[in-house]
Amino acid sequence: MAEALLKIEGIHKRFGGLHALSDVGLTINKGEIYGLIGPNGAGKTTLFNVLTGLYVPDEGKFEFDGHNLFQQKPHIVVAAGIARTFQNIRLFAEMTALENVMVGRHIRSKAGALGAVLRDKGTMAEERSIEAKAWELLEYVGIADVAEERAGDLQPALDEPAAGMNPRETEELKALMSKIRDGGVTVLLIEHDVKLMMGLCDRIAVLDYGKKIAEGVPEEVRRNPKVIEAYLGAAHA
Repeated sequence: MAEALLKIEGIHKRFGGLHALSDVGLTINKGEIYGLIGPNGAGKTTLFNVLTGLYVPDEGKFEFDGHNLFQQKPHIVVAAGIARTFQNIRLFAEMTALENVMVGRHIRSKAGALGAVLRDKGTMAEERSIEAKAWELLEYVGIADVAEERAGDLQPALDEPAAGMNPRETEELKALMSKIRDGGVTVLLIEHDVKLMMGLCDRIAVLDYGKKIAEGVPEEVRRNPKVIEAYLGAAHA
């Protein structure tokens, strides 16, 4: 049987009179690519923000790997093992690609401000370890060749991974996402390319007007009348 990694139940999020999320629940199992789709304004990013601590949900339950993360702050969520990418890419333009990746290891480092100033033996050893890990990650995604280039000189990623990609690039993205999953990382993916999601994800949930209207394996979701109506209108459903 699949082992649940992330479980949410009855999540509600309101912004004044707008009910952005209404009684949303889902379970993501260890080792799967779980897709989240829905029309624009369906509540996908709001749910992402709730799961990563940027938004505080009004009601519900939220457990990750057995730990209660309901209404926890972002740094607590990250320390528990949930990381995310953002729609708005804000790199440190004057730093190299390698240095930008190194910054992302701050949550796992122990040296504080004093260590950074004194540059003691322990701090230097930790920095070398972080640099080695950053090189490893750049090699993993196939861009180690630009490690020493300024981030400001590189083409930034897009908010939806597959946006603007040709078929070959899309297949490369699918291969990378599968590689990440096979390496032991469970993935929650938001993407507007429904065809890509259907061919990549193990299971998919669909949001519409802040409510979950479908969940299951891709073929089940593809045939669901509520999903067809949400994307194409009642006449097609």
